[in-house]
Amino acid sequence: MINFRYHVVSMTAVFLALAIGLVVGTAALNGPAADALEDNVNALRKTNSQLRDQVTGLRDQANREEQFVTEAAPIMLKGKLTGRRVVLLSLPSGRDHVPGVAAMLKTADSKIVGTVELQDKFFNPDNSAELLDLASKAEPATVPTSAIPTNSDGVETASALLAAVLLDRSPTVPNPDRQAVLTAFNKLGYLNFDSTISGPAEAVVIVSGSPYTDSQAAGKNASVVTTAVQFDHAGIAAVAGVLGGEGNLMLEVRDDATLAKTISTVDNADTAQGQVATALAIYEQISDNKAGHYGVGTNATALLPQEAK
Repeated sequence: MINFRYHVVSMTAVFLALAIGLVVGTAALNGPAADALEDNVNALRKTNSQLRDQVTGLRDQANREEQFVTEAAPIMLKGKLTGRRVVLLSLPSGRDHVPGVAAMLKTADSKIVGTVELQDKFFNPDNSAELLDLASKAEPATVPTSAIPTNSDGVETASALLAAVLLDRSPTVPNPDRQAVLTAFNKLGYLNFDSTISGPAEAVVIVSGSPYTDSQAAGKNASVVTTAVQFDHAGIAAVAGVLGGEGNLMLEVRDDATLAKTISTVDNADTAQGQVATALAIYEQISDNKAGHYGVGTNATALLPQEAK
C-alpha cells in the first residue's frame, strides 16, 4: 500500500526535477544559444528598419513624381484642347478619379460641357426591361430612330440614346430635349448629372475603376463594355481607368482588336500622370484621328502619346 510518505517523496522529486530543468535551461540560454538568438533579433530589427526607410523613400519619391507631373502639366497641355467640348461619363467605380481627370482637361483648355454619373442600377441585368421601356418613352423626336438599336437590350438602347443626346450629331439635339432625357433617367435613379450641361460634346471621357465582383459581375461588366461601345459609335471616346480585375473595362477595350482601334485607354487614371495622358489621348484622337493605349501596364504602348514627349 502506497503511504503518505511515498507521495511526499514523489512530489518532492518532481519539483526538484523541474527546478533542475529550469536552471539548466536558463544556463543554456545564457550561453551561446542566447547570444545567437540575440544576434538574430538585432539583425531582424536592422532589416525591418531598412525596409521601413525604403518604403518611406519610395512613398516620398512617388509623391515627388506626382508633384512634378502636376507642375509640368501646364507646359505639356497648354492650349491642346482649346475650344474642344468634352463630356465626362463617370462609372460607379470611377468617381474618385473624376476631379483629377477634369482638372487636366481644363489645364488643356478644353470646355467640359458637364459630367454624367451612371449608377449601379444602370448596369444591373434585372433592370434591362425597365431601361428599355424608359429609353423608348424618353426618346425625343429630334433623335433619329437610326441612332437607336432595335433590340431588347436595355443597356444598349439606353446607352445609345444617352450618347445621341450628349455627343455631337446632325441635326443637333436641342438643349430642352437633352435635359428631358437626362431628367427622365435621373428620376428613376439610373444617373446623376450636372444641371448646367451646356450642350453636346465632341468627345467623351469614360472614367472607370475596378470591375464588378458580385454574383452578377459578368453581366454588369459586359453592360459596361456595351455602354462604351455605344458612345464610341456616336463620337470620340477614351477610357480613363485603372489596372486589374477580370472584366475591367479598360482591359476589355485593349483586348478587343476592333475596339482598340477606335477607343483610347489610360490604365493609371488615379494618378496625375494618367490624367495628363487622358487629356493628351483626347487631343491625339481629335488631331490625328488615332486611338492610343497609355500607362504603366504591360499592354500599354507608351506612358504618353508620342507627340507629348
